[in-house]
Amino acid sequence: MSKAAVFTMKLEPDLRAEFMAAAEASHRPASQVVRELMREFVQRQQAQSDHSAVLHRKVEAARASAQNGQGRSNEAVEADFAARRAGLPDSA
Repeated sequence: MSKAAVFTMKLEPDLRAEFMAAAEASHRPASQVVRELMREFVQRQQAQSDHSAVLHRKVEAARASAQNGQGRSNEAVEADFAARRAGLPDSA
């Protein structure tokens, strides 16, 4: 992997000092740690985006099936579970 870009950022002196000390304690250059943090952030964002896309597809499929008359009304579901609860033994 070529290192062609330079990334400059501003941060608080205390944060920089703590970060540099932590990187040194882990025997890794600070730039390596920053690259790892950036990769992890990008991966988390991609996973979140993927999850959101899957969720969106599921919601759209559910809406389409409801518009096509598939599915059950809330009242029907409530009645079904009320009947199921009525058939359970008392927990007291």
